[in-house]
Amino acid sequence: MKFINNLLSLAFLLFSTINLYSQISDNTIDNAILIAEKNKSKLENTNQLLVVYNNKPESYNAVFVALEKIEDHWVVKQNPIEAGIGKNGFAFPQNKIEGDGKSPTGIFKLGKLFSYEKQNNTLLENYITTKYDKWIDDINSADYNKYVKGATTAKTFENLLLSNDSYKFCLVIEFNTNPVIKGKGSAIFLHLVTKVPYFTAGCVAIKEEYMRSLIDWLDPKQNPKIVMGNLDVLKSGL
Repeated sequence: MKFINNLLSLAFLLFSTINLYSQISDNTIDNAILIAEKNKSKLENTNQLLVVYNNKPESYNAVFVALEKIEDHWVVKQNPIEAGIGKNGFAFPQNKIEGDGKSPTGIFKLGKLFSYEKQNNTLLENYITTKYDKWIDDINSADYNKYVKGATTAKTFENLLLSNDSYKFCLVIEFNTNPVIKGKGSAIFLHLVTKVPYFTAGCVAIKEEYMRSLIDWLDPKQNPKIVMGNLDVLKSGL
C-alpha cells in the first residue's frame, strides 16, 4: 500500500511539472513582448518589466519573463521560467478581494525587498527581516495592507520571518497600496517557491536561483514594474 501511495504521489508531482512546462512554449517570449506593447501607455517610464501570465484564468500555473527596454524596444533579460500564483488563478481586473486565493491582475510597482540576510549586490531598498516584521491583512485594522514593525492591534497579519524559506526573499508588489482599499487584497509579494505544486494565497513565487539574479538586476532608477494576469486579458490591454 505504501508503495502504491508513493507511486501516486510521484505521478501527481510529474503531472504538475508537465502542466507547468506546457505553458512555456516557443511563443512565450513573443507573448510577453506583446503584453508589454499592448500596455505601452502605462509603461512609458519603465525600463525593467516582469511579465507573469497564465493561459487559463483559474490556473495557478504561470510563466514568468523578465524584460528590459533598450532603445525603446523590449528585449528578454531572463529566459521564461515557471512561476506559481494564487491557488485559484488570477482575479479579473479590479475584482480581487481579500481571501479569494487569487492573484491580482494589473500593472504594479515593485517595492521594498525583505530578506533573511543582507543583500550586498542589490540596488533595491533592502530590509533584513526580523521576528518583529509583519504585514497586516486584518481588513478592520487601520494598518490594513501595510508593513508594521513591532506590536500591532491587528487581529491577523503575515509574519515576514517564517520557519521556512518562502520569504527568504520577499519583494513587495505594490498592489492596493495607494490608496489602500479595505477588503481588496493585501500582502502581495514576489517570493520563493518551497513546495510542489506551485501555488500561493495570491502572491507570485519563483525558484531561488532566479530570484537571486533578479534582485541583483532590478534598479529602482529604471522604475521596475510587474504586469500580471491572464494572457487574453493582458493582450487586450489594461
